[in-house]
Amino acid sequence: MSDNSNETLRQAALFYHANPKPGKLEVRATKPLANGRDLSRAYSPGVAEACLEIKDDPANAALYTARQNLVAVVSNGSAVLGLGNIGALASKPVMEGKAVLFKKFANIDCFDIELDEPDPEKLADIVCAMGPTFGAINLEDIKAPDCFIVEKLCRERMSIPVFHDDQHGTAIVVGAAATNALRVAGKSFEDIKIVSTGGGAAGIACLNMLLKLGVRRENVWLCDIHGLVYKGRTEDMNPQKAEFAQDTGLRTLDDVIGGADMFLGLSGPGVLKPEMAARMSDTPIIFALANPTPEIMPDAVRAVKPDAIMATGRSDFPNQVNNVLCFPFIFRGALDVGATEINDDMAIACVSGIAELARATTSAEAAAAYKGEQLNFGRDYLIPKPFDPRLVGVVSAAVAQAAMDSGVATRPIDDLTAYKQKLNQSVFKSALLMRPLFETARASSRRVVFAEGEDERVLRAAQAVLEETTETPILIGRPEVIEVRCERHGLSVRPGRDFEIVNPENDPRYRDYWTTYHELMERDGVTPDIARAVMRTNTTAIGAVAVQRGDADALICGTFGEYRWHLNYVTQVLGRDGRSPHGALSLMILEDGPLFVADTQVLELPTPDQIARITEGAARHIRRFGLEPRIALCSQSQFGNHREGSGKRLREAIALLNQRGCDFVYEGEMNVDTALDPDLCARIFPRSRLKGEANCLIFAHADAASGVRNILKMRSDGLEVGPILMGMGNKAHIVSPSITARGLLNVAAIAGTPVAHYG
Repeated sequence: MSDNSNETLRQAALFYHANPKPGKLEVRATKPLANGRDLSRAYSPGVAEACLEIKDDPANAALYTARQNLVAVVSNGSAVLGLGNIGALASKPVMEGKAVLFKKFANIDCFDIELDEPDPEKLADIVCAMGPTFGAINLEDIKAPDCFIVEKLCRERMSIPVFHDDQHGTAIVVGAAATNALRVAGKSFEDIKIVSTGGGAAGIACLNMLLKLGVRRENVWLCDIHGLVYKGRTEDMNPQKAEFAQDTGLRTLDDVIGGADMFLGLSGPGVLKPEMAARMSDTPIIFALANPTPEIMPDAVRAVKPDAIMATGRSDFPNQVNNVLCFPFIFRGALDVGATEINDDMAIACVSGIAELARATTSAEAAAAYKGEQLNFGRDYLIPKPFDPRLVGVVSAAVAQAAMDSGVATRPIDDLTAYKQKLNQSVFKSALLMRPLFETARASSRRVVFAEGEDERVLRAAQAVLEETTETPILIGRPEVIEVRCERHGLSVRPGRDFEIVNPENDPRYRDYWTTYHELMERDGVTPDIARAVMRTNTTAIGAVAVQRGDADALICGTFGEYRWHLNYVTQVLGRDGRSPHGALSLMILEDGPLFVADTQVLELPTPDQIARITEGAARHIRRFGLEPRIALCSQSQFGNHREGSGKRLREAIALLNQRGCDFVYEGEMNVDTALDPDLCARIFPRSRLKGEANCLIFAHADAASGVRNILKMRSDGLEVGPILMGMGNKAHIVSPSITARGLLNVAAIAGTPVAHYG
């Protein structure tokens, strides 16, 4: 990397840490503190009640305080990765970063605590004294052998998990990567010879983990800066290194590397020479984990051992051994069952969970985060990526189960399946709200046709549909293209075997389809030639005809192109027998709950009758999510203060709804802030039917609805489910080009059951 590039990276990193406010953490309150009543409950006198409950039973701290979800990241800065002994204060950015990772990946709150104490026993005393504050302790960047002393003393004296991530986090991820590397190489732990460089905390912990996984101690050859660790050596030795001393006359790395099946490096750059790697066994496993420069570079390995399986600690090469795959999730599982420690059973469960996840089909979210990378299990994909959202559910649940099985859980979980679902809900924002629709979809074996069947998002959604519902996906596309793309993206599904294909280029139903389309459209200027051309080229029209003929129950289209273009063909074919599109409903999942918005797409300037129909359709769909509608018809006008414009049309729509005797709450016309602020609404219009904030906003202009929807997506981190096309009897839904594979799965669940009254 050039000097200019290094300086650019340096400045970008410093700007990131300094702006918009210094540091990477802040503290936020989880309870309101808006008035005297809140103050009296949060502090004196109300706080005394919680204190007394904990005094009577210390376990109540998990109920009345944040302790059960609070971890301390503790360091004295004596061994910061790549920087060495930089001291406690200089290590603070690293510890803040660690806390951010806890929050991001496992929703665990963290305090970073940097202690200016080099003496390991005194450091342990300080950590132990903090026990009442935290649910667990993460020791970080403490030099060896001091880290062994600190962890041992803390584990002996504390009744909460104490975990030195540099040791055990690294060991767990190495264990997972080694498990899968051996599977690829066709070797076993029991038979391999391991040569390791680095006698520090991480290196020793990795070797101990490999022993637990089945490696024989006599097959482990440990080297450090002074050479081989052998029996009788006195230079720079400690009890942890001595455990791996070999009774031999060999003295150097070069002496012992021959025939090795695995090299494990946690030392420094250039330690393993290419000529040494060349003398290793066939299909050697080389984990060169020194940062930022590995013990040997991957291209140097490939030159002498093309069949080698390689991992590094760097993100710019395949198989990055990164502790973030472990520590957030092992702590999540430990905290949730109130574990008193993190033991070997929990660590091995973590190893197994990480390894198994890499062998499963890659998640759509991980694929999107690492676009362009091949994430198919094999020599270049041994462990999952940190942004795979399934990690928290798979790994934390396995850890929790192991804690309960090994007897260290003080708050056992009765229903582990429900616990895993809850974990998934924390990363898949739509999971909780979508549950009723997925349950309905599982009970209704409907056939859903995807118009853009060659799109990667559609392929991933089709696999998820097969895994999570009883629906049958039908994909429109060329079979050979779909086959290649399934293979490329590491998907296990295949056309013809797992799902049906409608091939626009060559399908036995082609004549039936074009004649059906012609019959429907012959009085709209569509000739037989045009019908034939449309059924060869227009996948939305093909999908609509499939639904019209009964070959599918619902169509999903729109992953590319313009909404109204798709709507035109959907309406041409399926807008019959009383069906007609009367609005698009978007569910926006926000930090403080769901909010539905309509009509975002279909009717640019709806009439009062159309607004009433949009409102009725929205109410039906809201109930499908297990929610009771509270609908606000929104305008710049507020309860009649603007006599014309959108306010007038909304008032007329409300009059129509009143005549129809609707069985749901609706109110308006009103401003959006009035709809979402119950106190404001009660002050302005005390007799309003709307009690509490609205969960659905109906607008009298598509521009307003679409604008609100997009603002919520882009500025409030809102997750959209939909749009849901109302009025078509759930026979078609047109998504937006920005939709994800998870979004397509959600729409498929919505399409998974019929809706009465053409909702």
